[in-house]
This record gives sequence, structure tokens and C-alpha cells, in this order.
Amino acid sequence: MNVSIRTAKKNDLPQVLALVKELALYEKAPEEVTITLQDLEEDGFGEHPLFWIILAEYEDEIVGMSFYYIRYSTWKGKCLYLEDIVVKEKYRGNRIGELLFEETIKAAKAMNAKLMTWQVLDWNEPAIHFYKKFNAELDGEWINGKLRFD
Repeated sequence: MNVSIRTAKKNDLPQVLALVKELALYEKAPEEVTITLQDLEEDGFGEHPLFWIILAEYEDEIVGMSFYYIRYSTWKGKCLYLEDIVVKEKYRGNRIGELLFEETIKAAKAMNAKLMTWQVLDWNEPAIHFYKKFNAELDGEWINGKLRFD
């Protein structure tokens, strides 16, 4: 399978949003997706982008993405936070996720990030297995917190 990897452009956002919705459905939370194309455009392609996207394409179709941003650790400094890595269901098992993950690692190293972090749901065994292939540390000690403002 000849998959190409590239940086997302503004006109890719409808397909990016479709991938976000596919992931939300897989994670049993489709109603949680409230972001709009306008939000993605303003926040990712404005004067000061808040995130970046790496895309995987196969035969001119976007089949996967890595969505990341910079976070800052008071202990380590600049870090890359991998918000989502998604591969369309029918393309899973073709090493596309691996290509996207490796490209994201390259992005982290290129920006001199001290860490690359992400979250994975405790029931998502395929993702946990995937990350373990990279010798990733998966920490079950921390509890996630959040406040809603919508």
C-alpha cells in the first residue's frame, strides 16, 4: 500500500472533521463533537496556529491523521501533545498509524520537544498494544480532570 504523508491544508478540514467524528463514534461519544469547520480553520490556520495536523493519503483519499499541539511542562519544558491519531476503519492494519506516529515523533524532535504525550482509553486494547510496540510508557497512576465551558 503506497501511502503518502503530508501536512494538512485548510481545504482538508472537512475530511479532518469527518475523521474526528469517526473517532468519537469509535470511542462511544459521538455527541461530544461540537467543534465546527470554522473553529478548526480559525484555530489551526490563523495568525497563531493552536494545532497542527499530519495526514495520510492513499490514492488521493485522506485515510488517517495525527492531530497535535504544543503544551508546556514546568518540569520538562516544551512538549508535543498528540491529541488524536486516527485511521479510517477500512484502512486499519496497514501500518498507516505507525507512519503517522513516526512522523509525529519527527515533528516533536524537530521542535526540540522534551516529551511527547497522549492519552488512551483503558478499554482501547488495539491502541494500547500499538503504543507498547514503541516502548511507550503508559501511566495508570494519573487521574484526568476537566472543566466544561460550553
